[in-house]
Amino acid sequence: MVWIFCTFLVLALAYLGWSTSRGGYESASYRTIESELSFEIREYPKLKLVTTPMNFDSQGNDGSFMRLFRFISGGNSKQQKVAMTTPVFMDQQQNDSAGRMAFVVPSQVASDGVPLPLDQDIEIKERQAGLFAVVRFAGRINEQTIRKQERELRQWMEARGVAGECELDVAGYDPPWIPGPLRRNEILVRIKPQTAVSGKRGQEPIRCIG
Repeated sequence: MVWIFCTFLVLALAYLGWSTSRGGYESASYRTIESELSFEIREYPKLKLVTTPMNFDSQGNDGSFMRLFRFISGGNSKQQKVAMTTPVFMDQQQNDSAGRMAFVVPSQVASDGVPLPLDQDIEIKERQAGLFAVVRFAGRINEQTIRKQERELRQWMEARGVAGECELDVAGYDPPWIPGPLRRNEILVRIKPQTAVSGKRGQEPIRCIG
């Protein structure tokens, strides 16, 4: 009985930490166009991002997360504290380009003017508005789960005649201490502008996955 109670207490505390940590942050806004099980097509407005190079496999343990955290903690030209947001975007390395980690700048800060970074390894970028195909999944982010989820997402897109760019964004919504089954992760693929969300079977082959 003691073991059962302790297990229940740990799960309850984990759930409380999960719900309060995620719910306490501003999240990047979007409009859902279509939804089926874990798949969605979303319309995102343009987003301001603060980004830094990262080794994707490190999951932020290479110093990339702390560089961004120092920026939002006041390490910027205005010594301004910037609220944490969700999700944290992580891009894998593409050809000769390093992977990147990015925080979404809160909407009010983006409107008022983003403070300039003091660290030369931090940049302010703008992600253009557009349609994205998205798959949501739990667990820990690693190469195997990303490839599995990407393949399923592109198959879902192909069945609807939706062509996507080869690059993808990996998004994480939770701090590291949240247990895998409670985590919210997503893969986002930008939809090519000429593609209609028509529900017809597409002709675009799945050729973006290595």
